[in-house]
Amino acid sequence: MEEIRTDRLVLRNFQAADAQDLFSYLRDPRPSCFFSQRLQNLDEAEAEAIKRGGSDEYIAVYSSEHRRMIGDLFATADEEGDTLSVGWNFNSDYAGRGYAYEAARAMFRWLFDERQIRRLYAYVEDNNLASQRLCEKLGMRREGLFLEFISFTKDEAGHPLYENTMQYALLRREWQHQMRGSVDKEA
Repeated sequence: MEEIRTDRLVLRNFQAADAQDLFSYLRDPRPSCFFSQRLQNLDEAEAEAIKRGGSDEYIAVYSSEHRRMIGDLFATADEEGDTLSVGWNFNSDYAGRGYAYEAARAMFRWLFDERQIRRLYAYVEDNNLASQRLCEKLGMRREGLFLEFISFTKDEAGHPLYENTMQYALLRREWQHQMRGSVDKEA
């Protein structure tokens, strides 16, 4: 993918040099949906960074100020190709500073305006309030709540612990309408 620059960030393909930064937040992922991506050591992190670098599905988020990768975004296509599942995972050391919003907004703009994607959707666990707020701030609407939708962990007896999951979505025409509204407010 081509680099996308914002005031504070660079969105780009992953590089092998991102291994240490990737390891810093995937050695013990906070959101349960990322438990399956847990990395055990730097060798695994380097292999994962190289693998991600071979595709536009994962996007590294590099902070110009901190001179390091602070998180990542993903956009995975469905069978039709015009709908993408999107998400984000950031190092908790950089939480609360608006980086996820800045990065996701830039990615949404690129996906809708440049790639002409028709629809974006995100799954968010019902206990992940920060991601729910981010979806809403990005203009996504909550489409539904899936009860006991998925399991990422098991209890002591080995039984799956199911989580409730919300689905948020945004159509390109809704995005364009929001953008026109924000331009009108700035004028």
